[in-house]
Amino acid sequence: MFNRSLQMSLNCPSHLSVSVTRQRNVCKRVLNPVLAMPPSSVILHTDESGEFPESRNSSSSSNASLSSCAGSLLCHPNTVGIMGGGSIDSTLSFVRKLVHWSKENEETCMPFVLCSDPVLNRELLSLERNSSSLCSRNARSQFDHSPIVENLLSKRVFLEKSGAQCIVVPCHISHSWHDEVFKGCSIPSLHMAECVSRELKEAKLKPLEAGSPLRIGVLATDATLKAGFYQEKLQNEGFEVVLPDKATMEHTVIPAIDAINRKDMEGAQNLLRIALQVLLVRAVNTVILASNDMCDLLPRDDPLLKKCIDPMDALAMSTIKWAQQAVKEGT
Repeated sequence: MFNRSLQMSLNCPSHLSVSVTRQRNVCKRVLNPVLAMPPSSVILHTDESGEFPESRNSSSSSNASLSSCAGSLLCHPNTVGIMGGGSIDSTLSFVRKLVHWSKENEETCMPFVLCSDPVLNRELLSLERNSSSLCSRNARSQFDHSPIVENLLSKRVFLEKSGAQCIVVPCHISHSWHDEVFKGCSIPSLHMAECVSRELKEAKLKPLEAGSPLRIGVLATDATLKAGFYQEKLQNEGFEVVLPDKATMEHTVIPAIDAINRKDMEGAQNLLRIALQVLLVRAVNTVILASNDMCDLLPRDDPLLKKCIDPMDALAMSTIKWAQQAVKEGT
């Protein structure tokens, strides 16, 4: 799937790539399709320890290129740093959107550095999918998130040193610690909830009920909803936020995530449809699907998806706009 995803979406001229893993045969599988990526783009995949050791398969020319630019991997004003999240599939899906949409009006897509850490992936995915099973609110509050925050912080510093001029994080649950991770960062970062809130504001929607405020629904995992950043950013733009009530969470949303964990996709789809319909009858203009699992669950032609918005799309478009502006200011 990893190879096929890259071959389908990143079909640009060859470029320098770095991919690190412990198994040599895995490394070969990863490196071959990466050669089809855009010029001046770099993927770095850490090993199981979360470190970035030198790849034994790197050529001398690659090493020379990596050592240029005063220690930075890339030296372009529009270089984007991408911090992978809980799922490599969702990260690659975001990269596909970034590449395809940026090439619609440009000859080449923007340079980027993608950092993926399997240790961090597992920790984030486990937290997002299993947070509802933590016994109580006190148990959740006592859960030690500091190792995750430290890991995210180390990736942020690495991307800064790699030459990124802006950092994006295509992962919902990682935004729970966005302010903490990016405090003191030397370059800007795009917040996914801010991007989707701004996009909705610019759409100039009208309330479905006369005299009522604009209502936006948010459907996400228990962990993402409790973090509250989507509610905060939407309210800052003047929207009324509608969340699933306790009964909807307990009887549809949480069971849907559990069904995904059991690979019961049909059951998860049915539960998600119910949760969406419950929100839509409360006169919301649209529902933000703030969960990669939920966004990928229903068929693309499902009528309910027409009432939903994927925050990853907003983040990708905002990233492209930033990169285009960075080029203009750098010329």
